[in-house]
Amino acid sequence: MRSPRISTPAAALLAAAALLFAFGGPVSQAAFGTPAASAAPAAQPAADLGSPYISTHLYFGTGRHNGNPPITEEEFNRFVADVITPRFPSGLTLQEGRGQWRDKEGDINREKSYELTVMYPVREAAARNADIEYIRRLYCKTWELESVGRADVRAQVDF
Repeated sequence: MRSPRISTPAAALLAAAALLFAFGGPVSQAAFGTPAASAAPAAQPAADLGSPYISTHLYFGTGRHNGNPPITEEEFNRFVADVITPRFPSGLTLQEGRGQWRDKEGDINREKSYELTVMYPVREAAARNADIEYIRRLYCKTWELESVGRADVRAQVDF
């Protein structure tokens, strides 16, 4: 039986593979004066960025009861300008959507809706809660509606 013949390039490859397994990897970047990838500073975790805030989401429907016409875009925008913006002058986000909900009579209502998002530091929660509840009550009273939905979420925020 003949012994296997290994060509010079194949022998070099086998030698490199043996060195790779023996030393755990290619020549270290440290040998060339550059830091290894593992020594590079890691990206800062998102939890460490920013400050603790509360993100409040309000859900405004535009459908009305008793045959009254829906709240128009102009009426809603005026409410935002006159009532919401003065209480949250630093900023807010509005998104238009299509919503549905079950009213107190059990009917499913589908309507154009708006989602308002405001963010504020946790330390301002008590004062902001009063503003948010005022907005919700006034919207319902102005257009004789049952409710404005609210969701509060804790967040780390950075601007």
